[in-house]
Amino acid sequence: MTDQAGAAPDPAGKWILLGMRQVISAPALILVVAHLGFAGLAREAGVTWTQATFMVATIWALPANLILLGSVTAGLSLAATALAVALSSLRMMPMVIALLPDLRGPGTRRSTLLFLSHFVAVTAWVVALDRLPSVPRRHRTHFFGGFAITLTAVNTAAVAFAFNLMGQLPALATGALAFFTPVYFLTSLYGSAREFSGRLALLTGLLAIPLAHWLTPEFDILVAGVVGGVAAFLIGRLRTVREADQ
Repeated sequence: MTDQAGAAPDPAGKWILLGMRQVISAPALILVVAHLGFAGLAREAGVTWTQATFMVATIWALPANLILLGSVTAGLSLAATALAVALSSLRMMPMVIALLPDLRGPGTRRSTLLFLSHFVAVTAWVVALDRLPSVPRRHRTHFFGGFAITLTAVNTAAVAFAFNLMGQLPALATGALAFFTPVYFLTSLYGSAREFSGRLALLTGLLAIPLAHWLTPEFDILVAGVVGGVAAFLIGRLRTVREADQ
């Protein structure tokens, strides 16, 4: 069966390779650099290289891995550590909910979407939003799987390499490398925001952090995110209404 009359079928392998090529891009390389910093931090925390690479492959969220390392060094209980990592990873749920409908194609199995949902993180989500519209719908899972799975494998291997062969980095260097992650997250999320309120939410959330930290230090990021997001949504709605009246 062909896509068009007289045209050859579009091979899935082509789109898997195109997805894998996206690993050679600025977002993916920045993430690799940040994971090199994570390798140094993991070594200082006293975990083994196999534990560090297992964390990267299974949790696949650098902030959650940093929280796990902090919990290990602080001597928190297993239950408290698991809760902290789970709450940190909850921020991925809206990304998964927003992305899976774009990945779904004719005949896409639910098990495939559930498997690919593990690899949805900020970098994969941003690249998918940018590239998926130009990918035929029936090949979107091939493209995303090629990119996201390769990205996970590359970063897992980078952590193993840095942990074993690069030696222990100075604390300042590991901190600087890890700092690439939040900087990239902010810039990439701003660039991928489709509406004015989405861009504004980043600014209002950042501005709300000092007050939220003063009021509720334990939940400052959560409170700042909720307050900043609601404020940005209301301002965006007001702006839309005013533009409609003009």
